[in-house]
Amino acid sequence: MSLQQLNSTRFEEIIYDNCEPCLVIFSKKECHVCKVVVPMLEELKPQYEGKFSFYYVDVEEDKNLFQRFSLKGVPQILFFKDGKYQGKLAGKVEDETVEEKIAEVLGA
Repeated sequence: MSLQQLNSTRFEEIIYDNCEPCLVIFSKKECHVCKVVVPMLEELKPQYEGKFSFYYVDVEEDKNLFQRFSLKGVPQILFFKDGKYQGKLAGKVEDETVEEKIAEVLGA
Protein backbone atom coordinates (compact mmCIF):
# COMPACT_ATOMS: atom_id res chain seq x y z
CA MET A 1 0.00 0.00 0.00
CA SER A 2 1.51 3.31 -1.05
CA LEU A 3 -0.64 5.35 1.33
CA GLN A 4 1.22 6.18 4.53
CA GLN A 5 -0.39 4.71 7.63
CA LEU A 6 -1.14 6.99 10.55
CA ASN A 7 -1.42 6.12 14.22
CA SER A 8 -2.79 8.54 16.83
CA THR A 9 0.55 10.31 17.34
CA ARG A 10 1.32 10.74 13.63
CA PHE A 11 -2.28 11.83 13.02
CA GLU A 12 -1.85 14.69 15.53
CA GLU A 13 1.46 15.73 13.93
CA ILE A 14 0.23 15.67 10.33
CA ILE A 15 -3.23 17.19 10.83
CA TYR A 16 -2.81 19.61 13.72
CA ASP A 17 0.93 20.40 13.96
CA ASN A 18 1.91 20.42 10.28
CA CYS A 19 -1.59 21.49 9.16
CA GLU A 20 -1.14 19.57 5.91
CA PRO A 21 -3.92 19.65 3.34
CA CYS A 22 -4.72 15.96 3.12
CA LEU A 23 -7.21 13.14 3.18
CA VAL A 24 -7.26 10.22 5.56
CA ILE A 25 -9.11 7.06 4.62
CA PHE A 26 -10.33 4.97 7.51
CA SER A 27 -10.44 1.35 6.34
CA LYS A 28 -9.82 -2.23 7.35
CA LYS A 29 -8.15 -5.11 5.57
CA GLU A 30 -11.19 -7.40 5.08
CA CYS A 31 -13.49 -4.63 3.81
CA HIS A 32 -14.48 -5.37 0.18
CA VAL A 33 -15.36 -1.75 -0.61
CA CYS A 34 -12.06 -0.57 0.91
CA LYS A 35 -10.26 -2.92 -1.49
CA VAL A 36 -11.75 -0.89 -4.35
CA VAL A 37 -11.43 2.61 -2.88
CA VAL A 38 -7.87 2.38 -1.50
CA PRO A 39 -6.26 1.43 -4.86
CA MET A 40 -8.19 4.25 -6.54
CA LEU A 41 -6.70 6.71 -4.01
CA GLU A 42 -3.24 5.24 -4.61
CA GLU A 43 -3.69 6.00 -8.32
CA LEU A 44 -4.77 9.59 -7.64
CA LYS A 45 -1.98 10.29 -5.16
CA PRO A 46 0.88 11.06 -7.64
CA GLN A 47 -1.18 13.86 -9.27
CA TYR A 48 -1.18 15.76 -5.98
CA GLU A 49 2.44 15.24 -4.94
CA GLY A 50 3.62 18.26 -2.95
CA LYS A 51 0.14 19.85 -2.84
CA PHE A 52 -2.12 17.38 -1.07
CA SER A 53 -1.27 14.28 0.98
CA PHE A 54 -2.96 10.89 1.23
CA TYR A 55 -2.97 8.77 4.41
CA TYR A 56 -4.84 5.83 5.86
CA VAL A 57 -5.84 4.59 9.27
CA ASP A 58 -6.49 0.90 9.89
CA VAL A 59 -9.56 1.04 12.13
CA GLU A 60 -8.77 -2.32 13.72
CA GLU A 61 -5.32 -1.12 14.78
CA ASP A 62 -6.44 2.36 15.80
CA LYS A 63 -10.00 2.24 17.13
CA ASN A 64 -9.54 5.48 19.10
CA LEU A 65 -9.20 7.64 15.99
CA PHE A 66 -12.21 5.94 14.41
CA GLN A 67 -14.31 6.58 17.52
CA ARG A 68 -13.00 10.13 17.93
CA PHE A 69 -14.70 11.15 14.69
CA SER A 70 -17.86 9.12 15.48
CA LEU A 71 -17.51 7.23 12.22
CA LYS A 72 -19.92 4.47 11.31
CA GLY A 73 -18.59 1.84 8.93
CA VAL A 74 -15.73 1.92 6.46
CA PRO A 75 -14.41 3.23 4.20
CA GLN A 76 -14.66 6.84 5.33
CA ILE A 77 -12.46 9.49 3.73
CA LEU A 78 -11.92 12.57 5.89
CA PHE A 79 -10.47 15.78 4.48
CA PHE A 80 -8.36 18.29 6.40
CA LYS A 81 -6.67 21.61 5.72
CA ASP A 82 -4.93 24.03 8.10
CA GLY A 83 -5.72 21.73 11.02
CA LYS A 84 -9.45 21.88 10.33
CA TYR A 85 -11.87 19.16 9.29
CA GLN A 86 -13.18 19.89 5.79
CA GLY A 87 -15.76 17.13 5.34
CA LYS A 88 -15.91 13.47 4.41
CA LEU A 89 -16.93 10.98 1.77
CA ALA A 90 -18.27 7.57 2.74
CA GLY A 91 -18.56 4.20 1.06
CA LYS A 92 -17.74 3.43 -2.55
CA VAL A 93 -16.82 6.76 -4.10
CA GLU A 94 -15.71 7.54 -7.64
CA ASP A 95 -12.34 9.15 -8.32
CA GLU A 96 -14.09 12.22 -9.82
CA THR A 97 -15.91 12.76 -6.52
CA VAL A 98 -12.64 12.59 -4.59
CA GLU A 99 -10.95 14.98 -7.04
CA GLU A 100 -13.83 17.47 -6.73
CA LYS A 101 -13.56 17.35 -2.94
CA ILE A 102 -9.77 17.83 -3.07
CA ALA A 103 -10.22 20.86 -5.37
CA GLU A 104 -12.80 22.25 -2.95
CA VAL A 105 -10.48 21.75 0.06
CA LEU A 106 -7.48 23.27 -1.72
CA GLY A 107 -9.59 26.22 -2.84
CA ALA A 108 -11.00 26.80 0.65
